[in-house]
Amino acid sequence: MRKLLLLPIRLYQYAISPLMASHCRHTPTCSQYAVEAISHHGAGKGLFLAVRRLLRCHPWAEGGYDPVPGLAESATTQTAPGRQADHSQTTTQTRQ
Repeated sequence: MRKLLLLPIRLYQYAISPLMASHCRHTPTCSQYAVEAISHHGAGKGLFLAVRRLLRCHPWAEGGYDPVPGLAESATTQTAPGRQADHSQTTTQTRQ
């Protein structure tokens, strides 16, 4: 069931998304969020989380870092005690 749900998402990610301009307000993107939610939580809860995320994606949304529930806790616990995981998504690239 998971593979059946992931197939149209992957099709969108590889065939349709590259042709469109990026308007993502959240990190990770909604399609990547759906893949992570379905892979981590299963078909039922993962699909529920993905639909809930899509409903939060609108022009008036604040956006920002919005991890899949359950995955954020594991990232925080992997850091040193008393430190929060750095989830800033700033990267720099230089062209030569």
